[in-house]
Parts: sequence; C-alpha cells; structure tokens
Amino acid sequence: MTDAPRYALYYTPAPGSGLARFGNAVLGTDSATGAAVAPPPGFGDDLDAVARGPRVYGFHATLKAPMRLAAGCGEADLLAEAARLAAGRGPVAVGPLVVATLGRFTALVPAAPPPALGLFAAECVAFLDPLRAPPTPAEIARRRPETLSPRARALLDRWGYPHVFEEFRFHMTLTAALPEAECAPWRERLARLHGGGEDLTVEAVTVLRQDGSAPFRVVQRFPLAG
Repeated sequence: MTDAPRYALYYTPAPGSGLARFGNAVLGTDSATGAAVAPPPGFGDDLDAVARGPRVYGFHATLKAPMRLAAGCGEADLLAEAARLAAGRGPVAVGPLVVATLGRFTALVPAAPPPALGLFAAECVAFLDPLRAPPTPAEIARRRPETLSPRARALLDRWGYPHVFEEFRFHMTLTAALPEAECAPWRERLARLHGGGEDLTVEAVTVLRQDGSAPFRVVQRFPLAG
C-alpha cells in the first residue's frame, strides 16, 4: 500500500556529537527530535534553500534505502531484525570525512573509504531485504531507470535501489543538486564550516520512519555490539 509508512536504515551520528551538530545545523533539523535547528553563523536563507530537499531525510548516510514493509511484517519485526543485525557486527572505523561534490550535490564523504565499510553496507542491504515490499511502478520511475547503467538497473530490480554493493558510496548529503556554477562555492563554504572534524567510526545503525511526505524521524538507534 502506497500510504503505508516507509522505513530506512541509516547511519546517523550520535546525538550531541560534533558531527551531529554540524549536519543538523546545515540541514536545519534534528531527525531524532523533529526540532528545527538554527543555521550556523554566517549562513541564512541561502543555506535554507539548498538544504530543503535533504532536510526531509535528515543528516545521515544510507545503509538500507527507504522501503515499505512486506505484507505480514510490522515495525516491531523491523526493529527486532535491526537489533539482531547490530548485535552481530562491530563498529567500523572510517577515518576522516571531507566535504566533496558528488555529481551536483555537496556531501561529506570518507577521505579514504575502507573496504570494511562497503562490506558492512552490503550486509545491511541483504540482511533486511526479506522485510522489504517490492517498490511500486511510481517508486521505480522516480529512480529514473532509463538513466542507469545496465548493472545499476539490475540492482534496482533486485534490491529496490541502484546504489548498493559495488555501486555504494558512503555519503552524508548536505545540499540538493546545485547549478554547476554553485557547486564549488558551496563545497568551499561548507568545508570551511566543517573544518575537518574528528575521524568517524560507524558505531551504530538507526531505523527511521516516514509517514506520507513528512520528514523521516528516528525510531531507534542500535549500537554495533558484535
């Protein structure tokens, strides 16, 4: 049913951490509380405009893309499986993050992604897939399958999302797609604001829920305890 909620498994930084404060201020929202967050000093309406799209999803990196639950599965089932996933896997050291341009988006990405990060993301995709309902034709169309490579289209057909396995790239989106002339200026402004930050360790996974077109909200965060 297209009116059923969507769920996603994301990496979200620990509440109150420097990374969380940075991302929440850029996007203007805290997906854990639903509260609006004031922009950083020196930023205002221009940042609000470019962050409006990513704000719906909150500050995150996708591990299992938004999905509706399969018939017979409920939120409690998803939370139980997410807890089981987290209990069997340990933290993943990622290292420093840098502000980069991906296509025409601005995002935080690992300076040198470790192989363990891609493996962990692949495990998340496969582990939770039995709970995923097939995407509707409209949801498939929004992925613009005609623009994808044959391999990415095959991944979309099998897993409901094209950016998985070898197509995966860990990133934490900061802006919507920008005009080409604005990409470098925004990258530089946000890089100065970020200032390097601390090295990242993915130490938890988070289940989020979206009702209708409302913003995604945190349901529960699970420490990686394996």
